[in-house]
Amino acid sequence: MSIFLSWYHFLWSFLGALFFGFPSKRIFVFGVTGTKGKSTVLELVNAILEAAGKKTALLSSIRIKIDKQNQKNYLDNTMPGRAFIQKFLEEAVKAGCDYVLVEVTSQGVLQHRHSFIKWSAALFTNLAPEHIEAHGGFKNYRKTKGDFFRYIVRQKNPGQKLIFINKDDSNAQYIAEAAKDGKIIFYSKSEIGNYKSTIPGSLSGDFNLENIAGAIAFAKSQGIDEKNTREAIKNFCGVPGRMDIVQTEPFAAVIDYAHTPDSLEKVYQSLRQKFLSADKQAKLICVLGSAGGGRDKWKRPKMGEIAAKYCEEIILTNEDPYDENPLEIMDQIESGIKNKKADKILNRQEAIRKALSLAKKGDAVVITGKGCEPWLHLKNGKKIPWDERKTVANEIQNLRT
Repeated sequence: MSIFLSWYHFLWSFLGALFFGFPSKRIFVFGVTGTKGKSTVLELVNAILEAAGKKTALLSSIRIKIDKQNQKNYLDNTMPGRAFIQKFLEEAVKAGCDYVLVEVTSQGVLQHRHSFIKWSAALFTNLAPEHIEAHGGFKNYRKTKGDFFRYIVRQKNPGQKLIFINKDDSNAQYIAEAAKDGKIIFYSKSEIGNYKSTIPGSLSGDFNLENIAGAIAFAKSQGIDEKNTREAIKNFCGVPGRMDIVQTEPFAAVIDYAHTPDSLEKVYQSLRQKFLSADKQAKLICVLGSAGGGRDKWKRPKMGEIAAKYCEEIILTNEDPYDENPLEIMDQIESGIKNKKADKILNRQEAIRKALSLAKKGDAVVITGKGCEPWLHLKNGKKIPWDERKTVANEIQNLRT
C-alpha cells in the first residue's frame, strides 16, 4: 500500500473517531483475528454472553447486530471503512450494550480500521497462508496480524489488555511476543475437559474444539458461570455457512466457507470421519471453486490436490471470478488433480445439482467456498444475489419430486 493510501485510511479512522466522540472509551470492545474460526468464536462468545444476560453488539463477515437488531452483512467487507465502525460503536453505546464483538481482518489492519479504538481484549485463533499476494508474502501477512496486538498493548488507556492466544497454533509465540505488554492468556483444545460432552453437532470437527476453547477462556475471564457457558455451548445452533449441515439422510449435504487449503483439508477430514467412516463404499462428493479472482492464485492447484486426496467425485465450478476468466481459474485448480477426473460446470447451481444427483445413500456432498456469502462477484463489478443453503435445499427438494 502506498504512503498516500495509508495516510488516507488513517485520516478516515481518526476523523470517524473524532466525529463520534471516541465511543470505544465507553464500552468493552473485544476483537478476534486469525485466518480461520473468527466468526465461530465471535458467535460462541456472543451466545455465552447473551445467555448470561449481557447486551451485545457484533460486527462480522456474517452479520451486523446491535442488541436485538440484527441484519446480514451485505457490505462485502468484514471491517467496513469510512467511519462505519466508529458509528457502529456509538450505536452500541447508545443501545446500552455491555460488549462489542468485532471480527478483525489483516486487510482492515492495513487500512487502519482498528485504529482509534480502545480494545479491551483480543483473541488470536490461528494463522495459515491467505491473502499472500496482497501482503507480499506470509511473513508480511503474519506481521500485519501481529501489528494488531502491538497496537492494542501500546494504547495509553487504563487497565491491562487481555490477550487470548491459541497455543495449539505454530504462530502462538510470535503473537505472544507482539502482545508481550498485555495480560496473555493461552488456551488449548486439550483443556476443554468436561465441556466435550456438551458439544453439539453444529460444532463438529476437531478444528472447532479450538474455537470452543477460545470462547470458554474469554467467558472465564469475564466471570461467566461455568454452568451458563456449558448450556450456551450445548444449545449453540451453529454459524451459517460453517459446517452447515443441510441434511444427513439419505445422504449428507454440507456447506462450508473453507477457502484456504488448510481449512479445506480439515473440512474433508472431518466429514469423512463423521459421515463415511462406517461405510468403506460411501463416497465424498465435492463442489469446489477457489477464492475470488485476482488473488491467492498460488492455492488453486493445492486445493485441487487436496480434493483429489479426499474426494471420490470432484466438480469444479465458478466462485467469485471478478475480472478473471472463470474457466482459467478452474483449469488452474484442475492442474493439481492427479489420477482423477474432475467435471467442470461453470454455472454454480448446475454444479450443485450435478453433485447431489450423484449421491447415493450413505454418501456425503460438500459444497465449499461461499458459505453464507450473499453475492456472486462477476466481471466489471457486477454481482448477483446468492444463497448457497437455499440453493442446496431447493435442489434436494427437486430431486425428491
